[in-house]
Amino acid sequence: MEFQRRHSNQVTGNMGLYYVCYRLSRMGWNVMPTSRNARGIDILIYNQDASQTHTIQVKALSKRNAVGLGTKREGVLGDFFIICRNFASDNPECFVLKPAEVRKLAHSSGNGSKTQYWLEPKQYEAFKFKEKWEQIGRGAAVDF
Repeated sequence: MEFQRRHSNQVTGNMGLYYVCYRLSRMGWNVMPTSRNARGIDILIYNQDASQTHTIQVKALSKRNAVGLGTKREGVLGDFFIICRNFASDNPECFVLKPAEVRKLAHSSGNGSKTQYWLEPKQYEAFKFKEKWEQIGRGAAVDF
């Protein structure tokens, strides 16, 4: 069933957050979303014996759009940066990047105190990022 209506940014953000939580849980991670609309990371994950943790930022889009990164490249935090898009359909797709990759690919617009950084679709949708969940690894041996 296709979603025919446009969702609010908040609903799209929630869909992206919980979709990423679902995918990570299937990989055996214990998943804890952080407070919504707080600056910084969106998800904390840890493996079954809590010997390994990762932090994740999630950006959710209803369609193929650029991702706003704010006024500083250094504002990209966490161990992984996951862009999920196409939540207006039943076929969302995700791109898994490391923050250093996001900072390297980001471009700016404006100048001075009005500078904004963006990640264009042609940069994040590269094959090396598309559905690359395996770079996060597994939280436990699972077989779904």
